[in-house]
Amino acid sequence: MAQPSYYTLVFAVTREIPRGRVSTYGAIADFLALGSARMVGWALNNSFHEEGIPAHRVVNRKGELTGRNHFPTPTLMQERLEEEGIRVEDNRVADFDEVFWHPKALGMDYEVKVD
Repeated sequence: MAQPSYYTLVFAVTREIPRGRVSTYGAIADFLALGSARMVGWALNNSFHEEGIPAHRVVNRKGELTGRNHFPTPTLMQERLEEEGIRVEDNRVADFDEVFWHPKALGMDYEVKVD
């Protein structure tokens, strides 16, 4: 069985973030026990050619929309979050602690399926 690529792993975990919730680059990196928050950001910057990856749900550890400039328009990340009921003020998720989701909710036995 082929080992999934780093991008595949990041994309899989990002797809698991529930609608109306956000996670962080660091939380995803910690969960995968591979790479760093910066590497997760790099992977997500390259996710736009993939279908169904909610990269807008991933923010920095302070809840800031640091990835917004990598979207087709700088306001699209905020618009998508607000469509899901997440309030954003000054490019930061309001009530960050309440909407934060950690991938550890997937459990230790979470396994990425590779076709």
